[in-house]
Amino acid sequence: MASRVLLLGLLAITCFITLASAQSLTPLQDFCVADLNSPVTVNGFICKDPKLVDANDFFFSGLNITGNTSNPFGSAITPVTVLQFPGLNTLGVAMGRFDYAPGGVIRPHTHPRATEIYTVIEGTTEVGFITNNSTNNHLFKKVLQKGDVFVFPQGLVHFHRNVGQGPAVSLFSFNSQNPGLIIIPPNLFGSEPLIPTEVLTKSFQVSKSVVAEIESQFKGMA
Repeated sequence: MASRVLLLGLLAITCFITLASAQSLTPLQDFCVADLNSPVTVNGFICKDPKLVDANDFFFSGLNITGNTSNPFGSAITPVTVLQFPGLNTLGVAMGRFDYAPGGVIRPHTHPRATEIYTVIEGTTEVGFITNNSTNNHLFKKVLQKGDVFVFPQGLVHFHRNVGQGPAVSLFSFNSQNPGLIIIPPNLFGSEPLIPTEVLTKSFQVSKSVVAEIESQFKGMA
């Protein structure tokens, strides 16, 4: 009997911990507008004093503005994450806009903390993502037209580019207020300090001169 009671007690505790863990992922208050100027560091952002919050904390303007695509990649990103829109803090959502000149590309990148859903607003884009090593680094890609939607699973490397004759525009959304962004080329060849050359030559099976040439292209470039 004692062992049975102990077992039931352990099961109850396990269920409580599981429930508490699941519920802790949801907001514990109506809102938590980020105080981006706070010196306190947490996993996220400290809440602004609710008495100082007003409607402007829940407002963002600018997605109607065309991004500047006069750069080597022919593209522009207008992010709307908690870093630009403090009212998103703890709410688990973010979004933004991509602009592309003809031939413009959004370089291969990954979002370590979010899945991305992508919608073409104008033009024609080609998008794709690559699976992990266990599924042979398979590439899923598709050409999208105005009104089409595509999803990039969390953490997987993906890209998109304008394959139409004119400019293109798309919107994107995340299931995180701060999805993170790792752009692969500068991450590998433009870090500070640089990754040891021997690591890159072995990894990519190229000479030191090739690595040096690629690194020179990313010097000072984000």
